[in-house]
Amino acid sequence: MKVIVEADGGSRGNPGPAGYGAVVRDKFSGETLAERKGFIGVATNNVAEYQGLIAGLRAARELNAETVDVRMDSKLVVEQMSGRWKIKHPSMQPLAREAQEVARDFQKITYEWIPRERNRQADRLANEAMDDEAKPPQAEGAKQPHWSGAAGEPTRLILLRHGQTRLSVDRRYSGRGDHPLTELGLEQAERAAARLSKMDGIAGVISSPLQRAQQTAGKLADKIGLEVVTHQGLIETDFGTWEGLTFAEASKQDPEVHRRWLGDTSVKPPDGESFDEVHARVRKARTDIIARYGGKTLVLVSHVTPIKTMLRQALDVGPQFLFRMHLDLTGVSIAEFYPDGHASVKLVNDTSHLG
Repeated sequence: MKVIVEADGGSRGNPGPAGYGAVVRDKFSGETLAERKGFIGVATNNVAEYQGLIAGLRAARELNAETVDVRMDSKLVVEQMSGRWKIKHPSMQPLAREAQEVARDFQKITYEWIPRERNRQADRLANEAMDDEAKPPQAEGAKQPHWSGAAGEPTRLILLRHGQTRLSVDRRYSGRGDHPLTELGLEQAERAAARLSKMDGIAGVISSPLQRAQQTAGKLADKIGLEVVTHQGLIETDFGTWEGLTFAEASKQDPEVHRRWLGDTSVKPPDGESFDEVHARVRKARTDIIARYGGKTLVLVSHVTPIKTMLRQALDVGPQFLFRMHLDLTGVSIAEFYPDGHASVKLVNDTSHLG
């Protein structure tokens, strides 16, 4: 994936109250893939600009970007990161090292100076971070920031895998094939619904369009009096010609591709979808959902890969996470995403309702 990172930072007093903003865009479509902003206390403009760069690079890494074009209106940061200017100030050196460390995760990275008027979105985010900090303190009894430093009201995503289908019985690749739940799968969905219906404050039930997820979501929605909302971004990976095959059958059919696919998230099954593509799709779905239901508790009914991907994004870890995490049928996981970019995983693959 090729992206553009636009970053900025500002200080009201230099030094003074400071904040940063960063935007990640698709290089070809210009679509905004991620935004980051944060207040960093009393600092200089240069420190805030470096913090914006670091936040933008981390967001690009989260999206599995391979090529990054950084655009900033800070001549100092662009020239120092390009290696043309020495980094003399002691406060800049650790920030530059941190940015360089993240930058090493990309295949290629370039730095370009742009005028301020072309960096408006990142500038706006930096100013929003400073404005938010300047707001009056919360009244007594109001919710306080998360202990990790995360601020704002999180969107709580309860991630539920669907129940059993005939393909899951035989452990076959089950992607876009639209298979219904088995009798056991319906019972699993009923038990999951009974458990989740006891949780307070569920504001929405959002499901993959596939039948097995819709049936699972419907059990819960009926119990709590909500309609199931369908989101295409929660659909399972397209396994292409491996759909319906077992692990051994797919390995025999396409031995080299299957071997590479098991360790490289950029590899696609024949006529299918790579895990990198799923990552970008799920990231966009999460952004869409939070934009609509920000600050609420939602149940997302989906499949193995989208749920693993959502947890990976919350943990901000690399792609190997996908190959080391196991999710059971109707396993429940919980992740909270904060407006400032922080996230917290509260539960993973709980199946106590089946016991």
